[in-house]
Amino acid sequence: MSFPRTVAVVAVVIVFVFIGCTTQPRTVQRISTDQAVDLSGRWNDTDSRLVAQEMIDDVLRRPWYDNFRQRTNRRPVVIVGRIANRSSEHIEVLTFIKDIERELINSGQVTFVAAASEREEIRDERLDQQIEADPATIARLGRETGADFILIGVITSQTDAVEGQRVVSYKVDLELINIETNEKAWIGTKEIRKLIRQSRTRW
Repeated sequence: MSFPRTVAVVAVVIVFVFIGCTTQPRTVQRISTDQAVDLSGRWNDTDSRLVAQEMIDDVLRRPWYDNFRQRTNRRPVVIVGRIANRSSEHIEVLTFIKDIERELINSGQVTFVAAASEREEIRDERLDQQIEADPATIARLGRETGADFILIGVITSQTDAVEGQRVVSYKVDLELINIETNEKAWIGTKEIRKLIRQSRTRW
């Protein structure tokens, strides 16, 4: 083996030894899906779930609900409409919408109907049944349940930062609107504020 080649081999070995000594092993730990984990300080699944729980609990305790039940002698039919993300970061709004839908359905206090995007797929299936399905099993046309109220909203955020510290405030505003009259039956607001500290870092 020539001297230059020997030096090259030794250098490669040293590099691999150095990498092996300095690289930290990766560990993975399974945790409960209910456990709050906040690594970055950004909006996460825990925020989505807790905000949905608190806001749906609030809306169902307000006067509009009892007033509607007394007037109609039935549960209100509710649909979730558009919830816009106007915050400074990417937020998976669909996850938040599904958390809201779950809380509404599981409350047992309202009748819940599918959103517009879901209805299109269901209508296509219903039309297809008119041709392809056994007449005894066909889902009839014109039998959809109309919604009484639509829940819409917006997510916004504000950030205040100085050396090594950052405060992010998230605000969720939801409104429940009577579809027939356009009257706003309920307005709810929920805020989350997070303080993130990181040494020797500027935002």
